Amino acid sequence: MDNPKAKFMDPTRILTVANMISLLRAFMAIPIIYFLQNENWNLAFVLIMLAILSDTLDGYFARRAHEITHFGKWLDPIADFVVILAVASYLVVEGLFPAWFYWFFLGRYVAIALPAIYYLNSRDYILQSNWYGKWAAGISTLSIVLHIFPIAQLSWLPTFTLYIATGLLTISYLKYLQSFSKVSKQT
Repeated sequence: MDNPKAKFMDPTRILTVANMISLLRAFMAIPIIYFLQNENWNLAFVLIMLAILSDTLDGYFARRAHEITHFGKWLDPIADFVVILAVASYLVVEGLFPAWFYWFFLGRYVAIALPAIYYLNSRDYILQSNWYGKWAAGISTLSIVLHIFPIAQLSWLPTFTLYIATGLLTISYLKYLQSFSKVSKQT
């Protein structure tokens, strides 16, 4: 007898509520930048908060509905990357955000993505995000928010959060290197 819930537990599915939330988050970068350009700070802030909330909701829905998918494991961090990099790009161009962090963030991502794609194609290995990377994305987002909406009494906080994010991004990168090393040793 067929199990009606079995289709929801198929890790190869693409169209799930969680994946659609992640995809929507990636596309939210466009209106966020639009509202920042037009100095509509309230709407930009609301959309940034919705993007942050969506990062929590996609994982919640994936676990709750038993819809954790291979595609979702890739899409969630990519959606984070797209939003963070797009907003940071705009801020760097406007002189509101340090370019060094932008280039560090981009370089780290490429340095993880290239071997991840290689091992996916050669070993069917699906790289999963680690907690250091998740925290780094969250702290990076917080730093971006603090650069856009600074708190006068805590003027040191945007830079401090960038350094914390840099440390977490470095640790997560080293953890990914460990994963790649283990996969490369498997026959």
